Amino acid sequence: MTTLTRRAALLLAALLTAVSFVAADPAARPAQAAGCSGTTGVTVVVDFTAFGGSVERRCALGDPATGIAALQGASFTVTGTSRWGLAFVCRLDGLPTAAAEACVNTPPTSAYWSYWHGTPGSAWTYSTSGASAYNPAPGSVEGWAFGSGAQPTVAP
Repeated sequence: MTTLTRRAALLLAALLTAVSFVAADPAARPAQAAGCSGTTGVTVVVDFTAFGGSVERRCALGDPATGIAALQGASFTVTGTSRWGLAFVCRLDGLPTAAAEACVNTPPTSAYWSYWHGTPGSAWTYSTSGASAYNPAPGSVEGWAFGSGAQPTVAP
């Protein structure tokens, strides 16, 4: 076996080993681009229609410990406030923009990300807990909508 062939074989073996570790680790899997099936995870719905966008429905696989972990597990970028961190969700995927909201303190009651819970086929229920304190169950649906407490425009 030539040196070049041996190096190629070693590189291929290392690559296959790395891929098998990623495939075996459920935490390393990316979020699914649709809602979860059954109790495989927590479905996260983020309604961007207040910004001219669409409603995103994604899956956070497994059993996220908090609503924040569900958002992050579903591949949404979460920004808290300077004063309170992720105890107050100020931005989701960069919205509202920094020009519209500095995210220093709590967002105003007329323009904030409201947090909702549901199950498939049910109605939304406004959360009485913050997303960093709430533990969503696998099979449930977490909802987020921007405005003055409006619920997401789609059903759980």
